[in-house]
Amino acid sequence: MDARNILIRPVISEKSYALIAEGKYTFRVNDRAHKTQIAQAVHEVFGVKVAQVRTSKVRSKPKRRGLSQGRTRAWKKAIVQLAPGERIELFEGAETA
Repeated sequence: MDARNILIRPVISEKSYALIAEGKYTFRVNDRAHKTQIAQAVHEVFGVKVAQVRTSKVRSKPKRRGLSQGRTRAWKKAIVQLAPGERIELFEGAETA
């Protein structure tokens, strides 16, 4: 698998922003990727040293719109902890003046 196919997108939430202060970054990843592939992909794409990777499966939720029912997709989440002193500038220029 290519590194760009493993890392789908960063997860943007209050919890993920709080984890950035601890040096942990959250990504939505390919369902078939394992921890070693995720660590190598983060190193290749961002050029940082990875200390630890934790993964979890996010289950689908039931949704309704009017009379039609369905479910959201299940997906895989990875929380990547970087080595001390390493940073990823995910949201450059996002600060307000």
